[in-house]
Amino acid sequence: MEILRVENLSKIYGEGETAVKALDNVSFSVRKGEFVAIIGPSGSGKSTLLHLIGGVDRPTHGKVYIEGNDIYNLNETQLAIFRRRQIGLIYQFYNLIPVLTVEENIKLPLLLDKQKVDERHFNDIVKSLNLENRLNHLPNQLSGGQQQRVSIGRALINNPALMLADEPTGNLDSKNSSEIINLLKIFNIQLKQTLIVITHDERIALQADRVLAIEDGRIAKEEVIRP
Repeated sequence: MEILRVENLSKIYGEGETAVKALDNVSFSVRKGEFVAIIGPSGSGKSTLLHLIGGVDRPTHGKVYIEGNDIYNLNETQLAIFRRRQIGLIYQFYNLIPVLTVEENIKLPLLLDKQKVDERHFNDIVKSLNLENRLNHLPNQLSGGQQQRVSIGRALINNPALMLADEPTGNLDSKNSSEIINLLKIFNIQLKQTLIVITHDERIALQADRVLAIEDGRIAKEEVIRP
């Protein structure tokens, strides 16, 4: 079943002679539960694509449908709510709130949404991420790998339609990188969590079901790793 459809997506920054086309008429779809890796050199447009899919930025042209919803038909308030409920974002530098504990950072999307926390779901996530003994710690009391685990927990707490990760291992050593990717794979396989990962790491890309290579704002190549 299709969960994401991107149609003729373009993003242009600036105007006239100084205009930069970061994304140029990109179209593709993603099935529910699929793991897609997006690769490409710096400046190729892959992070721009991820931000447009996640509703963080608005396209110059084109459409993004998530579970049949045209997300850019929503106003800013509606889009913020949709993003909080349906998109789990994981960043290279974690983006945790420094004055909140691990528990508070993970629960933050629900607290912002004034939703009741499903404690069983929360506890299952914490156990899977091996953070049971870190719940009262602040981010600066954690290692990089632990901070990224918290970021993953925060992305999962709402059972999002899509989990989007922008270079999730780019700030980690090889051991922590392997652990983070293994965790993402577990959530993808066991929970059928749809996962789209931006990466420079070929080892990560080869674990995906499908790889999209972006060059100069266009999809240059598509390779199916696991049909």
